[in-house]
Amino acid sequence: MSELTHKKVHNYFKLNGYHLNAKDLCRVGYSFIKEGDAYERAIGEFFLDWFDKKDYIEMTTSGTTGLPKLVRLEKQAMIQSALATGDFFGLKPGDRALLCLPTQFIAGKMMLVRSLILGLDIDVISPSTEPFAYNSKQYDFAAMVPLQVQNSIDKLSNVKKLIIGGAKIDSALEAKLIPLNLEIYETYGMTETITHIAAKKVGERAFSILPNVRIETDDRGCLVIFVSSISEEPIVTNDLVELVNEKQFVFLGRIDNVINSGGVKLIPEQIEAKLTGRIENRFFVTGIPDTVLGEKLILVIEGEKYDFSADFFDVLGKFEKPKEIVFVPKFKENENGKLLRKPSLD
Repeated sequence: MSELTHKKVHNYFKLNGYHLNAKDLCRVGYSFIKEGDAYERAIGEFFLDWFDKKDYIEMTTSGTTGLPKLVRLEKQAMIQSALATGDFFGLKPGDRALLCLPTQFIAGKMMLVRSLILGLDIDVISPSTEPFAYNSKQYDFAAMVPLQVQNSIDKLSNVKKLIIGGAKIDSALEAKLIPLNLEIYETYGMTETITHIAAKKVGERAFSILPNVRIETDDRGCLVIFVSSISEEPIVTNDLVELVNEKQFVFLGRIDNVINSGGVKLIPEQIEAKLTGRIENRFFVTGIPDTVLGEKLILVIEGEKYDFSADFFDVLGKFEKPKEIVFVPKFKENENGKLLRKPSLD
C-alpha cells in the first residue's frame, strides 16, 4: 500500500452528503471564503491550506505547555494522528461524523483530516454552544468541548462515540454523563500533540495512550510525551500524573494549580474529585494568599449562597477541608468552555 498523502482523499469521504475529491474541495474552499459564513470561511481556508504544496500547516498553540506560540504541524504527522484515532476508536469508512467545532483550532481541523483520510461522511455545522438545537441526525462519531456537551445532555444518544476535549470535564458534568451509559470519552492532548494522544471513558480513572505514543514522567512528576511521527523532541507538560503502566496514566492536576498551604502541597483536582456529586452547582478549589499559611485553600461555588451541614466535608482529609467558601454568580470560561479559576475570583 502506498503512503497516504495530504493530496489523497478517501473514496468514501463525503462533505454534507456529497462525494468530493481534492479539486472539488478546493472549489468549495474558494466558494466558502468568498460567500460563506465565518465558520465556512475557516473551513475553506483549511481546505486550501491542506491541498497546497506545503507539507505543513501553521497553528498557534493553546498555551498548555507554556506561552502560546506559532508551530508548524507536518501534514504527514496529522495523517498519522488521524489513523491512530481511527484505530483506537474503531472508525471505519462510511461512518457518519459531525463537525461542530471551530476549524480555526486544531480540534476542528483534525475532524476534517480524519474524515478525509478515514473516509468519513461528515456534516459541518456552525460551531454553536448547542450543536443539537436544530439537528436530530444520528452520528457514529463527534467531538465536542465540555460546554457543548453540557448543553446537549438529552441529545447525546444521537452519537455512538463522542470525544470531549479542549478542557477537562469537571466533576459535576462527569457525574451527569456516567449514568447515561454511552460511549463518551474524555481525551487528553494539545495543539503540539495534534489533538489527543490518550483517552478514557467517562467514569474511568486512567487514560490509555493511542498507538505509537510513549510516555514517562520528569523529576517534577509531570507527563512527558514521545510521539516520533510528530516530533523528535519529547513534549514536556505541566500536568502531574501517576503512571499506571507503560500505556496508562492518571491525571492528578496541573502543577500550576498546586496549593502550598503551611508546607502541605494540595492538588485541587484531587480534592474536587472527592466532592463530585455532593455539590450540585459548578465548583472548584483554589488557593489565595494567607499571612499564616502562605496560601489557604478555599472552595468556590457558582450561584447563590447556601449553608452546609457540619459533617459535609468529612469526605476530605484534614488539610483538604476549605478554610473559606466563596460564592460567585457566574464563572469565567475561555472559548472552549474551560473554567478560568483565578479570573473567576476577580
